[in-house]
Amino acid sequence: MSEPVAAAYGPLLAPYACAPEHSRGRLYGEPESSFRSAFQRDRDRVIHCGAFRRMKHKTQVFVYHEGDHFRTRLTHSLEVAQITRTICRNLGLNEDLAEAVSLAHDLGHTPFGHAGEEALDAAMAGYGGFDHNAQTLRILTKLEQRYVDFDGLNLTWEVLEGVVKHNGPLIGPHAEQDKPLPGAVTEYTATHDLELATFASAEAQIAALADDIAYNSHDLDDGLRAGLFDLDALIDLPLVGPAVADVRRRYPKVGQSRHIHEVIRRLIGDMVADLLGQARHRIAASGAGSPAEIRALDRPVGAFSAAMLQTNRTLKAFLFTHMYRHHRVNRMTSKARRVVKALFDLFLAEPELLKPEWRDRAQGRDESGRARVIADYIAGMTDRYALDTYAELFQLEKTM
Repeated sequence: MSEPVAAAYGPLLAPYACAPEHSRGRLYGEPESSFRSAFQRDRDRVIHCGAFRRMKHKTQVFVYHEGDHFRTRLTHSLEVAQITRTICRNLGLNEDLAEAVSLAHDLGHTPFGHAGEEALDAAMAGYGGFDHNAQTLRILTKLEQRYVDFDGLNLTWEVLEGVVKHNGPLIGPHAEQDKPLPGAVTEYTATHDLELATFASAEAQIAALADDIAYNSHDLDDGLRAGLFDLDALIDLPLVGPAVADVRRRYPKVGQSRHIHEVIRRLIGDMVADLLGQARHRIAASGAGSPAEIRALDRPVGAFSAAMLQTNRTLKAFLFTHMYRHHRVNRMTSKARRVVKALFDLFLAEPELLKPEWRDRAQGRDESGRARVIADYIAGMTDRYALDTYAELFQLEKTM
């Protein structure tokens, strides 16, 4: 006979960690599993959902046909989860909750990365706009339709909170941006209050910063391997430049691929160590002894040092200039915007062209409602499916 999950798991957690037996529960009550904690169950539901599988063919920076070795939304999410678990284990936090948030945080992204999101947001300007974090909430609470008793995945309050507050509180004095709440967030929180004015759990805060560590490091890695820039271009960058110089000095005969990996490995390690040091200091200084006290603080406990924040800004500026605005990337993102806009405009004008399931969802709605259904449909597309759909609908030789 197996022991209760709480008895096996709870004593390992710090007092400020989120224990599964103290979860605020799910919108729809369900019997608990006899062999998985509530947060383990959430992680498994995310991994098994369709939106998670589709991330395999969703752009991080490079579209799928540009190479098999570049990151996708799926591999990025796995890297975020790995970094998150490492940090949370060292802080005594709940790894399962943090992993569930990490794996779910990018489900709402469109095809073609940020270019696709910008195009869909512009197309939806008159209908409430489009935000990938809000879209993630829609997927988790409505669009995934797998269970007989409810729409969505019926995840715990703590996971949904972590996803919605990925960038911090959405309202109140600690909100970073003063902008209207996305409709999906307003609609959901009317029935399941996610306390939008407070910080998220420490686990969710760590997941958000692990996201920064992952994409800064792997975008440098992908950019180097794609030949958009070389190691010489990194010499003047903080943290990265000294690593390049040291690897060259220590291993002068090492091949390019190993050299790149060693530099990126050191970058990740340095950023993780900085985050761990800052989080330990802030947690100790706060005196927080429970998850509720973590949420009620006037600043997050997950943070980088001032020096690392400046390093991150410098790395992002470098990547913006040398990668995200590189002509090879620009050409693909320009095409992506045209594809998304053309599909949206066509489906809005002729909803009968939608696949039957989506046509049924759009039927009987006003224009704003139809636009939202179309946005859901396009946002769920993989890069490949979006390109194939565009070719089918706009390229006559494909259909005649």
